[in-house]
Amino acid sequence: MAASTAAGKQRIPKVAKVKNKAPAEVQITAEQLLREAKERELELLPPPPQQKITDEEELNDYKLRKRKTFEDNIRKNRTVISNWIKYAQWEESLKEIQRARSIYERALDVDYRNITLWLKYAEMEMKNRQVNHARNIWDRAITTLPRVNQFWYKYTYMEEMLGNIAGARQVFERWMEWQPEEQAWHSYINFELRYKEVDRGRTIYERFVLVHPDVKNWIKYARFEEKHGYSAHARKVYERAVEFFGDEHMDEHLYVAFAKFEENQKEFERVRVIYKYALDRISKQEAQDLFKNYTIFEKKFGDRRGIEDIIVSKRRFQYEEEVKANPHNYDAWFDYLRLVESDAEADTVREVYERAIANVPPIQEKRHWKRYIYLWINYALYEELEAKDPERTRQVYQASLELIPHKKFTFAKMWLLYAQFEIRQKNLPFARRALGTSIGKCPKNKLFKGYIELELQLREFDRCRKLYEKFLEFGPENCTSWIKFAELETILGDTERARAIYELAISQPRLDMPEVLWKSYIDFEIEQEETERTRNLYRRLLQRTQHVKVWISFAQFELSSGKEGSLAKCRQIYEEANKTMRNCEEKEERLMLLESWRRFEDEFGTASDKERVDKLMPERVKKRRKVQADDGSDAGWEEYYDYIFPEDAANQPNLKLLAMAKLWKKQQQEKEAAEQDPDKDMDENES
Repeated sequence: MAASTAAGKQRIPKVAKVKNKAPAEVQITAEQLLREAKERELELLPPPPQQKITDEEELNDYKLRKRKTFEDNIRKNRTVISNWIKYAQWEESLKEIQRARSIYERALDVDYRNITLWLKYAEMEMKNRQVNHARNIWDRAITTLPRVNQFWYKYTYMEEMLGNIAGARQVFERWMEWQPEEQAWHSYINFELRYKEVDRGRTIYERFVLVHPDVKNWIKYARFEEKHGYSAHARKVYERAVEFFGDEHMDEHLYVAFAKFEENQKEFERVRVIYKYALDRISKQEAQDLFKNYTIFEKKFGDRRGIEDIIVSKRRFQYEEEVKANPHNYDAWFDYLRLVESDAEADTVREVYERAIANVPPIQEKRHWKRYIYLWINYALYEELEAKDPERTRQVYQASLELIPHKKFTFAKMWLLYAQFEIRQKNLPFARRALGTSIGKCPKNKLFKGYIELELQLREFDRCRKLYEKFLEFGPENCTSWIKFAELETILGDTERARAIYELAISQPRLDMPEVLWKSYIDFEIEQEETERTRNLYRRLLQRTQHVKVWISFAQFELSSGKEGSLAKCRQIYEEANKTMRNCEEKEERLMLLESWRRFEDEFGTASDKERVDKLMPERVKKRRKVQADDGSDAGWEEYYDYIFPEDAANQPNLKLLAMAKLWKKQQQEKEAAEQDPDKDMDENES
């Protein structure tokens, strides 16, 4: 063990020690090395010397060596077909056809599925004009590998080049038995057409469209008949194609080609029938090209009506697809119905309306029904205005009102439209019954208002009074209803009833717009010239609210009364208001009152009155305060204007101290400015 280790150590070569580690004077780069190698061309080997064969013995010796080399290569790897082909081609170059043939046969025993091998073998035979041998090879090839189209193409081409038309046809027939791809059939047809065999071509097409029953192949068959002048045959082919594909597998391209054929034959009515037949049966997404060609045809040969028909038909298909995709897309239904109403018979329109209203919203929530209910409204209006059928209109309204779930929600416009329809039909009892039912089932403000308006137009005031009573029982907080009721009584001249209604209204515990109601009541008393009543109303209102606008309105009323002492009463109200609002937190409202008072004194008061009001006017002061964000954190400071009234300043001595401090600061700034000015003057004089 130790000995082997010692021997291993001896075998390790010693690394030469570099004594001079200084850089060389001439540095060599990698680019320089490559350039030198290229210049010297060290890697290029000299060509082998040419060998000249002078006698037969040398030739035989050369052949023996080459054959031995080829055989060795084949023996090493029999499956490499390129070695076999090179070997056979070398033998062929020496005109040793029999040997080459033998090599190809041996190669086919190894791999008979190799397409290149068969092709090279047959090409060798054809190159050496061995026709029968070539035929034999092609026969074996197509028998062994019948799905390789290249063999069939080469075989038929060879027979045709040799002028053996019958033999080529026979090969084609053998090929067609295998039902090859479409191009093979086209090659056979073109072969027959090269020799003017149109009938044979037709027979091949008959078999072809059954083996490959595609639309494009039927169209090619028909165009073949048309090209050779057989229009009747072409039409029959198209008709057979339409029948063959039926309604389940319709294709727009077939109908477009059929229509263009008829267009070329000047059969315009036939064209129109074909397009309409196809459009009625093919879905819109698959009929884009069909629509396009139909439109072009109508523009070329049709009248205005025909063009409009195709456009309407196209849009109708589009809407049909939309409503099929989403039956609850009511906007699509509206567009579809608008189109149908403009250009269709009443029965068709009714059918579309019935389909549309059948799509009831699945959820009983009003927001889902808002668009849907307009389908019923449009349906009823169509029956009344376009179809002139009152009975059907009544049925539509009644059906819609039965469908709406009134316990959850209702549509007042539906009830009102039905009532207005019945009035137009001079059926007042029906209208009243409908509105009465609506109020009983689902009372709404809009229903009450509509019913009252109807009775007002009919001058049925007793009915209006009853309806208002019902209305106010339903919604006692609705100030507008109280005001309208009182206005009705005022118009009828019953002021006591109107006043009683107002009194009842303002005594309600809850009102939606009390300020509007009080204003209406006050205006009513002013119109009746009841000054004392109006004054009492203002006093009652001021007991409920101390709003500045009420005080100003009260003062304006006293001023406008025009009686003796009105100015004094107005001034007294302003003074009273000012005293009342001293404790008011809203300083802007008090300022508004004083400004109104000052305007009054400017117009009607003396100089002393004006001076007195001016002394009451506040001082405007800018202040700062902290601002808090929504989450409660500090958001910095903001400036705002505050108003300090003289009474407030007197009550707060700190404000006086603050004013004195501001005055002192101002005096100090002026003093400092005065001290700096002389220095500036001296500098200017020196300069």
